[in-house]
Amino acid sequence: MKNKIKIKGVLKSYLQISIYLGILLAAVTLAVWFLDYRSGLVMTAFTAFYFAIIALSSHNNKPVIMNELISFATEYGQIQRKLLRELEVPYVLLDDTGKVFWTNKAFEEVVHKPKGYRKSLSTLIPDITRDKLPIDVDNTEFEISFEGNEFQVKCHKVSLKEMAQNSDIISPEGYDGYLIAVYLFDVTALKIALRENDAQSLAVGLLYLDNYDEALESVEEVRRSLLTALIDRKINKYISSLDGIAKKIEKDKYLVILRKRSLMQLQENKFDILEEVKTVNIGNEMAVTISMGIGLDGLTYLQNYEFARIAIDLALGRGGDQAIVKTTENITYYGGKSQQVEKNTRVKARVKAHALREIITSKDRVIIMGHRIPDVDSFGAAVGIYRIARELDRKAHIVINDVTTSVQPLRDLFLSEEYDEDMIVSSEHAKSLAGAGTVLVIVDVNKPSITECPELLKLCKSIVVLDHHRQGLETIENATLSYVEAYASSACEMVTEILQYISDGIKVRAHEADCLYSGIVIDTNNFMTKTGVRTFEAAAYLRRAGADVTRVRKLFRDDVAEYKAKAEAVREAEIYRNVYAISTCTSEGIQSPTVVGAQAANELLNIKGIRASFVLTEYQGLVYVSARSIDEVNVQVIMERLGGGGHMNIAGCQMEGMTVQEVAQEIRNTLDRMIDEGELD
Repeated sequence: MKNKIKIKGVLKSYLQISIYLGILLAAVTLAVWFLDYRSGLVMTAFTAFYFAIIALSSHNNKPVIMNELISFATEYGQIQRKLLRELEVPYVLLDDTGKVFWTNKAFEEVVHKPKGYRKSLSTLIPDITRDKLPIDVDNTEFEISFEGNEFQVKCHKVSLKEMAQNSDIISPEGYDGYLIAVYLFDVTALKIALRENDAQSLAVGLLYLDNYDEALESVEEVRRSLLTALIDRKINKYISSLDGIAKKIEKDKYLVILRKRSLMQLQENKFDILEEVKTVNIGNEMAVTISMGIGLDGLTYLQNYEFARIAIDLALGRGGDQAIVKTTENITYYGGKSQQVEKNTRVKARVKAHALREIITSKDRVIIMGHRIPDVDSFGAAVGIYRIARELDRKAHIVINDVTTSVQPLRDLFLSEEYDEDMIVSSEHAKSLAGAGTVLVIVDVNKPSITECPELLKLCKSIVVLDHHRQGLETIENATLSYVEAYASSACEMVTEILQYISDGIKVRAHEADCLYSGIVIDTNNFMTKTGVRTFEAAAYLRRAGADVTRVRKLFRDDVAEYKAKAEAVREAEIYRNVYAISTCTSEGIQSPTVVGAQAANELLNIKGIRASFVLTEYQGLVYVSARSIDEVNVQVIMERLGGGGHMNIAGCQMEGMTVQEVAQEIRNTLDRMIDEGELD
């Protein structure tokens, strides 16, 4: 049997060297015969003797060589098998169905199964499912948890057809099966070390007192230092309990340094420091509220600080009394449940008015735009900015594509010869007017995606934002001037204040005053919601400028179809969890169904026991949600979970690719989650 074994390759060539030399010697002997026959005889005898020795040696040594080769191969295979069996890395071979084919000792110790287990690997390790194995690819890699340990799993598909092609005993024809080699690398210790290192990383925070001056003014002068000391003690004690540092950098500002582990604890507690500070009371009529901005997971501490600055600006822009954590990937909101306190001082409005005047006078043209599907507040604020531009002797245009029924009565007021024909232009016309000498003023919106013409944001380098909605994750970047005040009842209120400081003796025409007054009336629901002292002062100014209350009321009377749609939405409302009203408003035969939906949401709040209302309207391929509340529920944070935003009491969102029924169910699910998380009572 051994003699029948054939040797091939390099070893065969090496063993045949003596034969090649014998052939060469025979050729030399033949040449010598032609030169001298006597020398030829000698060479012939020598050659014969050489071949005899070679033949004898081959006959005697070949079995020995074969025995040695077989012994080496056997020992080599055993060594390989032993090394693989005793490999410290858990290793398993699977067939193409995912069943265990072969295992090594390390794997058997991990799964606590003896040698010879032949069932599916998923029965041993449930996280390694068939869809994770390399079927259509050659390699896969993923991580799993098993019995308290964490493993990095690497899978490699081994084609049996390729093995058959290199085999002398298996034909590769029609052989398409494969094996799967699975390696388990225990990364538990590494993961623990990484998590511990991550938990020890530092977060940078900025803590601002929202109403520091107002709170001090609400107590006697001799007790103001005591109030300040108590607030400072409360903040430092709380941060110290988290093994952090709070350093006062100004009278109402703190720099906070925390470990990430402590921040996670603070997040689990829903930033209860917001409520802790409110408990400081020594007779002050106004509770002190704070805002926090936290920067985390930046590449450097400087980047974390920049994240904290962005977060605190966002928190203040959203009205304060909340905490915002910003990382490289996302922004998380906490708090924001209380209404922002109205500022008594108008210093900020005066400063912004002067800045706006400087910007407009430095340009040749002003383009004004609000949000998509404009409402009365958006149009009224735009008219106010238009008046400012005209008073400063600058050409001005208001961008409106579709005039809704709510805006139509106001739009008709400007069809007289007193106003330019191009006072109101379309998006296409506005884009042709945009340029280096143009300033873009955006009113009643701070989200670029829902502006009337988002393309203008790229065409105009000078941008001004005036809005009263709380800021969200999506904001208008690179604005030359941004004036966002969440305390304001409406954009019209903000523009009215600016009008009073923009120029001495500015003359607001009666129709313009009507528009501004209408915006305030509509957004406050006839001065019933979000109405402060400054709201009434703005209304009084407009009244003196020529606004007529009776004329405004006549402008916004409902037609029969709209009134019926609103009444039907109220009648068909679902009372969810006894306190949330959810309804649908039809859009058939109604020019401005979203406005009617908002009115229906307001009407639902008149029902006793209703804390918040949600009215859904399907219009132009989107489902519009109007959310309203009085004071018990922050509908803004609810709408933000659905991709929208707004105010604490007035908010909304737009849902695409969903039916009205699906959106209603999503609202219910969101309410359920927020109640379970403690965000809603």
